[in-house]
Amino acid sequence: MKIINPANEQLLAELKEDNLRTLSVKLATLRKGQPAWSQTPLKKRITVIRKFAALLKSRADDCALLLTREVGKPIRQSYNEINGACYRISWLADNAEKYLSDEVMYEDKTLREVIRYEPLGVVCNISAWNYPYLVGVNVFIPALLAGNAVMYKPSEYATLTGNLIGELLHNAGVPHEVFQVAIGGGKTGAALLDMEMDGYFFTGSYATGRYIYEKLAPRMVPCGLELGGKDPLYVTDDVHIEKVAAAAADGAFYNNGQSCCSVERIYVHKKVYNAFVDAFVKEVRGFKIGDPEKDDVYIGPLTRKAQLDVLDAQVKDALQKGAKLLTGGNRINRKGYYYEPTVLVNVNHHMKVMREESFGPIIGIMCVNNDEQAISLMNDTEYGLTASVYSNSKTRAEKILAQINSGTGYWNCCDRVSPALPWSGRKHSGFGATLSHIGLRAFTRPKGLHLRKP
Repeated sequence: MKIINPANEQLLAELKEDNLRTLSVKLATLRKGQPAWSQTPLKKRITVIRKFAALLKSRADDCALLLTREVGKPIRQSYNEINGACYRISWLADNAEKYLSDEVMYEDKTLREVIRYEPLGVVCNISAWNYPYLVGVNVFIPALLAGNAVMYKPSEYATLTGNLIGELLHNAGVPHEVFQVAIGGGKTGAALLDMEMDGYFFTGSYATGRYIYEKLAPRMVPCGLELGGKDPLYVTDDVHIEKVAAAAADGAFYNNGQSCCSVERIYVHKKVYNAFVDAFVKEVRGFKIGDPEKDDVYIGPLTRKAQLDVLDAQVKDALQKGAKLLTGGNRINRKGYYYEPTVLVNVNHHMKVMREESFGPIIGIMCVNNDEQAISLMNDTEYGLTASVYSNSKTRAEKILAQINSGTGYWNCCDRVSPALPWSGRKHSGFGATLSHIGLRAFTRPKGLHLRKP
C-alpha cells in the first residue's frame, strides 16, 4: 500500500496490508488480552489513558507534521486537531468513573438494584482520514476506558498516523493484547466485517455505512455509524454581516471543507443577502492557499485525488442549471490535489452542490424570503448531522432549530464538537452516539442486578 503526500504527490511510505491470516492472529491476541484489561481497575485504565494524552502533547510536533504530510491538513489545523483530541481525552477520563461505575438505582434494608456497565468485549473501530485523532478518540478512548479491547483500522489515507496512535497508546501502558492496528483499505475493512467481534463503530460515507449495517444486521451486534452530512447554515436578517460572513466561511472551508460537520449549504434572508454574499466572497478570496506545512496557509490540498472529479462535476452541474460562479471553480495548476475555494450563487435544490455531500472547498449560497422557507430548505435533505442559525435573537434561533431534524444544532456558531455533548446523526448521517456520557456508555452492555440480602 503506497502512502502519497497529497501536497506534492511524493511517496511517503509503502506498507504491507493485513490479510485474513494476520487479522485472525490480531483478533486472537485481542480475545486473549481483553479479559485481563476489563478486570484492571478503572482508575488504572484512566491513568493509562491520561498518559496517552500526555505523550500526544509531548510529541505534538511529530504528530502534526506527519498528519499534514499524510492528509494535506494545514499545519496550524493539525496542531488544533491534536490539542482538541487531548481536550476530549481529558473530558472522557475525568468523567469515566462517574458514568462507567455501578449505578445504584434503588436500595433499602434488604434489596439493592444496580446497573452494571460491562464492556462489549472486542470492538472494531473502522475510522476516517479527515480527523484521525478526533474521530479516533471518540471511539477507542471510551472503548478502552470501558474495558474493551480494540481492533483499530485507520483509513488507508491516514495509516501512518494510525500506526503512531498505536505506538503512543502502547507506550502509555495499553497492552499490545488490548489495542491492535489493522492495516489496509477496503479489502481489509471487508475482512474485518466477516470476523467475530462484539461491536463495530464506523466513521465515513453513507454508502459504506449502509453496507456495514446490512452486513452486520443478521449477527445483531452493536453497530455505531457516524456518516456524512449536508449541513445547512441560515443567516437571518438581524445579524452583524461581516462577523457572520467570516464565521460561515471558516465553517465551510476549514480543513479544506473536508469535515462531516462542515457547512455545506448556506441560506440567507433576502434583506441581508447581497451584503452577506459580498462579505463572504471577500473573506474567501483572502484565504492563503499553498504548501500545508507553512504556518500561514489556510487552504491546502484535498486528501484524495478522486474528490477533484466530484467537485468538478458539482460545479459543472450547477452552472448548467443556472448558478453563477463568484470565485474559484477550478483545480489549481500545481503539483498536488489542490482546488480553488469556490462560491456559487443563484443555486437551488435541483443542483448537486445543494444536495450531495461535497467534502471540499465549495459552497452554494441561496436567498430565502423568510424563516419558514429557510426551515423547509434546511430539512430538504437525506442527511441530518448539524444545522446552524445565526441571529441576534436566541428565541428565534431556538424556534428554528427545534424544527430542524439534525443531531446537533448551533446558534451563532458552526462546525464544532464538544466532548460533553453527544455526537450523533439522523437519517443518512447515521445513528448511535459518541462523546458525552452517552458515548462513554455506548461501548458497554448494561446489566441489571437485583441483590437481595439473605
